[in-house]
Amino acid sequence: MNNITELAISTVNESQESFCKFISANDAGVTGAHQSGFYMPKNAWPLMFDRAGEKGENLDRFVSIKWQDDFTTESRFIYYGKETRNEYRLTRFGKDFPFLDDDNVGDLMILCRIEGDYYKGFVLSTDDDIEDFFAAFNLSPEQTNRLIEKSVIYNPEEELKSYFLDFVNVHHSFPSTELMSQFARDSYINAFSIKDDQIALKPDEQLLRWIDAEYELFKAFEIKLYGEKIKSPFTSVDELIIFSNTILNRRKSRAGKSLEHHLSKIFLSSKLKFDEQVVTEENKRPDFIFPGSIEYHDFVFPGDKLVFLGAKTTCKDRWRQVINEADRIPQKHLFTLQKGISKSQLTEMYSNNVCLVVPKVNLNFFDETFRNQILSLDIFTKMVKEKQG
Repeated sequence: MNNITELAISTVNESQESFCKFISANDAGVTGAHQSGFYMPKNAWPLMFDRAGEKGENLDRFVSIKWQDDFTTESRFIYYGKETRNEYRLTRFGKDFPFLDDDNVGDLMILCRIEGDYYKGFVLSTDDDIEDFFAAFNLSPEQTNRLIEKSVIYNPEEELKSYFLDFVNVHHSFPSTELMSQFARDSYINAFSIKDDQIALKPDEQLLRWIDAEYELFKAFEIKLYGEKIKSPFTSVDELIIFSNTILNRRKSRAGKSLEHHLSKIFLSSKLKFDEQVVTEENKRPDFIFPGSIEYHDFVFPGDKLVFLGAKTTCKDRWRQVINEADRIPQKHLFTLQKGISKSQLTEMYSNNVCLVVPKVNLNFFDETFRNQILSLDIFTKMVKEKQG
């Protein structure tokens, strides 16, 4: 989470009153309106004044606002109630104020009253920062342009930990990989109120968050089931080695299978048709065939509508395993979490018609001459969706 986002969340928690709104074209002056500064809704008057403004009067109040924990403006709340006007505004920021340009339209402005006439303000620009802020207070975009009700403050991370604790407490051995990955994923989705359309919109981001969540759940099981054993002395080196190998093998086995389970959820949320572990030539079993087994074995079905995807957490050496797994599909797509492969390996891989698919954030770890040939998960799902019409 961005440092400014974390600071905005903690400041709201500590403030006397807090408010958020999306910066509008009117605020930024894009519409050509004569009003200056941020329009403030009538329901936010407790943030600005001791009482609501009344028709027929003007009110104003001068305050200091520290923005982004960086610089301060001497600004002014004003209520216009005379003649035909009936509105609140926040004005006076100085000519170098950076958040009232056309580029700021759609940013989230957060304003917090700390004490007396001292306020703190924040502007969040990226989707991730805005979504993190909303998640912290269980808000939706429709619940902006108003005071933030602290009674609804919600901590999804704590909710996620609570789910995990309950799950670990009722199990006395490791659950199956499928059950563990599903529980970790479902817990994350519930704690952060993630909808299927959000998963389909940002599959790369969601996948990595599910993997991280499952890793935390798995660690909780290791602490519960291995904690006492680790504290006790081992009777021999052989016993220590056997115990260590048990842990390592379980970790490696879980990682590979859980990746497939999470990818399957991504594809379901994206409304793609697919089958897993389809039996192909020589009893090979590719991880994913799109649209599925029936189409693969129906030679009337166009071959260019078939898509192959293998899934390997790392693939520096094992990428060759996918080359002969589905003869009807010449190009093999391979999803991996590995961050970077040598240029010579990439050259060999692409000469064998193997196309990498990686989380979007991992693209920069690969040689720049290959980056435009490597697909993000988002681009891959869109490509499959286009083939499926």
